Amino acid sequence: MHFQLDEEQRMFRDTVRRFAETELLPRARETDESAEFPRDLLPKMAQLGLLGMAVPEEFGGMELDALSATMAIEEIGRCCGSTGLTLAAHMGLGCFPIARWGTTAQKERWLPALASGETLGALCLTEPGAGSDLQAVTTRGIRKDHHWLIRGTKAWITNPSLAQVMVVFAVTDPGAGSHSHSMFLVETDLPGVTVHPKEKKMGVRGSPTHQVSLDDVQVPLDSILGERGKGLCQTLETLDGGRISIGALSLGIAQGALEEAVRYAKERTAFGQPISDFQAIQWMIADAGTEIEAARLMIYQAAWLKDQKVRFTREAAMAKLYATEMAERVTRNAIQILGSYGYSGEYPVERMYRDARLMTIGEGTSEVQRMVIARHLLH
Repeated sequence: MHFQLDEEQRMFRDTVRRFAETELLPRARETDESAEFPRDLLPKMAQLGLLGMAVPEEFGGMELDALSATMAIEEIGRCCGSTGLTLAAHMGLGCFPIARWGTTAQKERWLPALASGETLGALCLTEPGAGSDLQAVTTRGIRKDHHWLIRGTKAWITNPSLAQVMVVFAVTDPGAGSHSHSMFLVETDLPGVTVHPKEKKMGVRGSPTHQVSLDDVQVPLDSILGERGKGLCQTLETLDGGRISIGALSLGIAQGALEEAVRYAKERTAFGQPISDFQAIQWMIADAGTEIEAARLMIYQAAWLKDQKVRFTREAAMAKLYATEMAERVTRNAIQILGSYGYSGEYPVERMYRDARLMTIGEGTSEVQRMVIARHLLH
């Protein structure tokens, strides 16, 4: 295999890294403590092309290859997990379905606004009683003469307070098995749409998460995204790409935690020498570096497979599973290396640990990833 990045990929990665270190890192603690997404940075993110990574050039985006987008999420996550999560959801869950299945009119209406930062994207999938089990979704799309009525409640949705449009997963043909569901484009300012107050979360606090109520929301007949009855297949394809993004975000968080641990271990002295001289510390750092590198190879491979337009479901699940659980271990040990300071909000590893904890839950829990992987291995 060829692992060398081309010049364009390296330049883009380095540009995103400079932006993250200059604009996001100094504000990461404030973003977490205030639980407010830094909306004032959206124009700069749009100028760099970060908001249009999944948007075709003809609609104002960059239409980046999956590997470049993956590296961008990694670099953002290294400095601010909250911003990384909002960007990953915008790109993979909000923009991708419209770019992939939207009509020309739908693309012209929404993709330029999504790429410019006028609005961010969101996917309304999870419900209070239906997370991993998509077949248990109860939100309904009811066909009337000249419109659809959308009725239901969505939970743990990223970005709806920043979005003008949401992709909503709903039942349109009960009893049709895998063809029971469809995707809809629903504007957030329509009567009947309620975006409830932000959830109070353990981590990634600056990425807004909400419950969304849809009380007989009337949308036009042409609001369906793609074909009626294809919603489940569309969602599964969307989640495959989303798992690469969450893996990349976990990778970035772990990389940032390792760098903080290395920096501290070189400066902190105990028993007359830097703690980096002690084998116990060295082994934690060595394990972290090895696991991060292994996760990076898995995530980049999944992204490369996506770029080759071959099926990557198994590889994305493996990469997501390994990277997210790795990030928990690495951030935990970073706190251990920093000791009491690691447990303090004065140092960033405490925030990184809290941010990493979500990653084994969102975009499919670790348990769901193992189910997906086992299904492929046992087939």
